[in-house]
Amino acid sequence: MLNEVAAFHRPLVVHLLHRFDTGGLENGVVNIINHLPAFRHAVVAVTEITAFKERVKAPGTQFISLHKSPGQGLWLYPRVYRLLRELRPAVVHTRNLGAMEFQLPAWAARVPLRVHSEHGWDTNDLGGVSRANQRLRRVYGAGTHRFVALSKAIESYLTGPVGFARERVLRICNGVDTRCFAPSEVPPADWPFRRGEHLVVGAVGRMQAVKDPLNLVDAFLRLRELCPADWPRLRLVMLGGGPLLEAALERLAQAGAAEQAWLPGDRGDVARLLSQFDIFALPSQAEGISNTLLEAMACGCAPVATDVGGNPELVEEGVNGLLVPARDSKEMAIALARLVTDPVLRQRMGAASLARVRGQFSLDGMVAAYGRLYAGALPRSGG
Repeated sequence: MLNEVAAFHRPLVVHLLHRFDTGGLENGVVNIINHLPAFRHAVVAVTEITAFKERVKAPGTQFISLHKSPGQGLWLYPRVYRLLRELRPAVVHTRNLGAMEFQLPAWAARVPLRVHSEHGWDTNDLGGVSRANQRLRRVYGAGTHRFVALSKAIESYLTGPVGFARERVLRICNGVDTRCFAPSEVPPADWPFRRGEHLVVGAVGRMQAVKDPLNLVDAFLRLRELCPADWPRLRLVMLGGGPLLEAALERLAQAGAAEQAWLPGDRGDVARLLSQFDIFALPSQAEGISNTLLEAMACGCAPVATDVGGNPELVEEGVNGLLVPARDSKEMAIALARLVTDPVLRQRMGAASLARVRGQFSLDGMVAAYGRLYAGALPRSGG
């Protein structure tokens, strides 16, 4: 009974986001909830909450779906206001523009601390150039106490074009659980390839346009001409579901490379699979600080990533990986070929990536930063 009372008196953080489904943003929320027991947590999804919620292990976490239809969410404001008055959270933390408008009912409900995070560019506004989206952020963020930028690029965007004061913006990079994501020689039972005999180029991410998975498929197919001696042992693994999965499978089949690829859709054992990659490829057109890139680095993979968003903060060109222009399968293929044909370079960059993650991007550091943020501005009553 005493434990239940103590748990109830922990401050409540409401994580309010557009949809709670497989993705890097959502994975970051899971990490915070699972590793920050000083707070109670509730996840409120503007649209839907999927089976992804099973990754949350913190007891007592609440999950609430609002089932919003497409379009502006003004009609939901009264419902969100009533919900927040009922939950009485100490903190409301919204993420990305799709949920930012609900900072307004959080302000009306007098939530003591209102936080908003920007994780990366919107699919329809790569680079954040839309003046309309900048204005929307200024309006929605008028009553927000603190903004969290997950990369230097997003920090510059919030303090530059959007126009928020620098003292309101805090940069907190994603962190990796290096106890979970680590090099391993033991593959899952259904891993289809053999270490030493095959060389695996792998990717993890939702199969949608902004992640540009077809660009990676095209780059992989180019390796047939760039690395003819190595081509028979090359394998492509792409983990993640989404609208472009069938198109990727079809393109590989048409090129006669279907037997050299494994695209199983969403997986719950990404940590064990990542450690079987030799090279990690990130072909995204836009990124914040990529969780999957950090996780691959923690597994000792040598990365090739597009030179966008926060990727240059994680990959130092020529030191722990290679950077290439976005939407350029030829340059992606050339970078992959360098690592395919040079095992010494591949091993050196993999080791440097592992050291970089362990030294600068720990999960403990990220969780501690959010703990300080959530606790530092709370009223003395504890919310």
